[in-house]
Amino acid sequence: MQLPKPGTIEIAPSLLSADFSCLAEEVADVEKSGVKIIHLDIMDGHFVPNITIGPPVIASLRKTSDLCFDAHLMISQPQRYIKDFAKAGANHITFHIEAEGAPHETISMIQSFGCSAGICIKPATNPEEVLEIASLCRMILVMTVEPGFGGQVFREKCAEKCIFLRETLGKDVRIEVDGGINETTAGKAGELGADTLVAGSAVFGSKNRQEAVEKISASAKKR
Repeated sequence: MQLPKPGTIEIAPSLLSADFSCLAEEVADVEKSGVKIIHLDIMDGHFVPNITIGPPVIASLRKTSDLCFDAHLMISQPQRYIKDFAKAGANHITFHIEAEGAPHETISMIQSFGCSAGICIKPATNPEEVLEIASLCRMILVMTVEPGFGGQVFREKCAEKCIFLRETLGKDVRIEVDGGINETTAGKAGELGADTLVAGSAVFGSKNRQEAVEKISASAKKR
């Protein structure tokens, strides 16, 4: 499944907060809630102070799910690994504007392997830095926490970048927010212009994942 076209509110459960001993079952469980996107946090221990999953895990999950795999590459040299993640089954690949390499080249490489491209900005990064390449991307990811670990607190000041991006780029691009999203903060993120909300512990930490997704989605739609 490809990244949904703009115009809808989408909740993207973050696998970082799932039970890694049964990832396939965890993905299947949230899929029942009607989500279309699974957010995959890829960390290299260098760009961010944590290490998570790689292409082999994604390839295994791809065998069990047709959802859109939204791979967020929090790695220093994304160009070295794009081919591997695309072949493993990623549908959409997001890299950081702060990472090494020429952004135009990275986007071109992502697209050459049949994936849509996205660009991400850290909390300290000015959103104007992505304007030159925004038209080449299907989604812009705004971090509302420092990338690296789940369970952090939503920072509204960071989310306010969505206002500038939405006003500048219009409705033809998805704007994704990642960090501290739950039933309460989703409403603010939606109000500021986000239409794709990454939720980790708020979904996978809930006993009833469908109810959690529905509440987050309803909150975002009240914008």
